[in-house]
Amino acid sequence: MFQTIRDFMAERQILEVDTPILGHFAITDPYIETIRATAKCDNEPLYLHTSPELCMKRLLAAGSGSIYQITHAFRDEARGRYHATEFSMLEWYRPDMDHHALMDELAELLRCLEFPAPVKQTYAVAFHKAYALDPHTISTGDMTSLAGQQGLLGQDLNRHELLDFLFSHAVTHHLDNSLPLLIYDYPAELAALARIRRDAGPVAERFELFIHGVEIANGFHELIDAEEQHARFKRDLAVRQARHVSGVPIDTCFLAALESGLPNCAGIAIGLDRLLLMMTQHERLSQVTAFSLENN
Repeated sequence: MFQTIRDFMAERQILEVDTPILGHFAITDPYIETIRATAKCDNEPLYLHTSPELCMKRLLAAGSGSIYQITHAFRDEARGRYHATEFSMLEWYRPDMDHHALMDELAELLRCLEFPAPVKQTYAVAFHKAYALDPHTISTGDMTSLAGQQGLLGQDLNRHELLDFLFSHAVTHHLDNSLPLLIYDYPAELAALARIRRDAGPVAERFELFIHGVEIANGFHELIDAEEQHARFKRDLAVRQARHVSGVPIDTCFLAALESGLPNCAGIAIGLDRLLLMMTQHERLSQVTAFSLENN
């Protein structure tokens, strides 16, 4: 699998790069927990990266052109059938592409890995099949009611959390899993580091790949506005504080790179362990990885 990916990238002159796993900054996303580390040589907290995204964007801002990386990433979350604390990730970036062009290139990679061509569907269509409602305009009260019908009671959740819950507990069960599926144009509340398009109401230019109902990849038409990115980081930290989740330092080096000029680009992160799971038609990550925290 790794060799096929590297051949695919080489044919398109996408440069393989290597960025640090350990650093002084962490992703502010309140729904992703970073693993903290300590070192005798450094008096400040260190963090294992949850993806190489921010460092790779610094390379893009410095003029690298198209780049990719195969690396390990770390997230402090419960381990299970599709989740591991340490996992393999492919991340790649394409200047002068939007999320639609990158979805098309992802489809070419999937073909090289002997998957059938993926089907595209907007988030709104997928949500409507499950609830007959528009996720971009549904009220928070209606979402709370729907979540209650799914068994989520007595919790004060924001729109991001409600959309995540409703998608994972019902929408995914209505997806056609016969072919790989690309869900795109997410609600603005789920933009993360993606641009928000406002021509027909706020829509995040983001996509995810699902194979047999399992999320495999997450892609963005990347936000390049440093001021907006800084504002989103601060909103993330406010949510972390409200959820009593530990704060993390904002990556000022990344913001400086954005201020210097990040080219128009699209990027994607793929969980390679999950992808291998789908390729081999196994049931659990432990069946396709030689080592885990349980045996290491």
